[in-house]
Amino acid sequence: MHSHNTSMNHSPMDCIAEETVFSIGEAAKRIGSTIKTVRYYDEIGLVKPSRYTEGGHRLYTAEDIRLLELTAALRYMDFGIDDIRHIIYGEVPVDAAIDEHIQLLELQVRTLTNMMALLHQAKEQGGDALRYLVKLVHTRTVSAEQREQYISEKVEESHLFKDIPVEWRDPVLYFFNKYVVHQPRTTAKQTAAWLELQTLMSDPQFIADLKKVELQFSSITNQPRYHASLWIKKIEDVQSRLNHALKQQYTAGSKAVQSIIDEMALLHANSKQSRPKESFFHAYAQYIESTRTTRLERCNALCAIISPQYRQLYKGSLLLYRGVQWRLQHQ
Repeated sequence: MHSHNTSMNHSPMDCIAEETVFSIGEAAKRIGSTIKTVRYYDEIGLVKPSRYTEGGHRLYTAEDIRLLELTAALRYMDFGIDDIRHIIYGEVPVDAAIDEHIQLLELQVRTLTNMMALLHQAKEQGGDALRYLVKLVHTRTVSAEQREQYISEKVEESHLFKDIPVEWRDPVLYFFNKYVVHQPRTTAKQTAAWLELQTLMSDPQFIADLKKVELQFSSITNQPRYHASLWIKKIEDVQSRLNHALKQQYTAGSKAVQSIIDEMALLHANSKQSRPKESFFHAYAQYIESTRTTRLERCNALCAIISPQYRQLYKGSLLLYRGVQWRLQHQ
């Protein structure tokens, strides 16, 4: 560790050189963690050291230590790595991130309470406890067929897609059906998420939010650039590219992400639009904003609990949203 020079006459470069820095071991000790963990945060690009010695050893500044302390605190509260990344780099509002995590913890509490109740009921059966437990779990589990029927009835009851041509109704719900409705046998936590999702779907404001998104989407279906079946294949390709971008940790302004945005914009443009112009990207940003209401965000969070694949889809949509914002700011 280096100490500050007390000389009154030094250049800005001298100040940088004299800034107090800490070795990786000292950094780990200051946050009450291990060298292995601090090194891991560097390797995944979460908290990287600002400086290195001539020999290539990591050196952490006071600001680096602050980020490490924040990361340690958020990990203690069971925030995921991606969630922490969004928080410490200002990609999501702190209040929104905390609210979402509180809701997740509340769901976990309900899940654990339900599991304990099942175990207590099974225990009361004495020697037949395990067989009874299997029966209890079976009665609580919601099958893919039951989920599909429930969604079908809700869509019909709410007249959700009355302005969408029949051949485009499956594309609208494509990823939801693929990853959430058709999810194979679920855990207690996933079942609890589905039950909360059912409650959400009975909320008139949630339906109203969905109808606003439907209204925006109808511009595609009225004068489609592609046939519905081809549109699905192209959306699958976009999602695959977004997954790759996430894996490579590409930024919102990178060529790769901006190229995906161009492709996605074409998918949301009607047949009369040759190439999306600036006005289109403003309209496209408004479309994405319409999907980010409190209830729709909660829906996405619950779907991400039910399906790991949907979680990846949701992360891709967030990267897409940040990419559109970057595009508008730099046009």
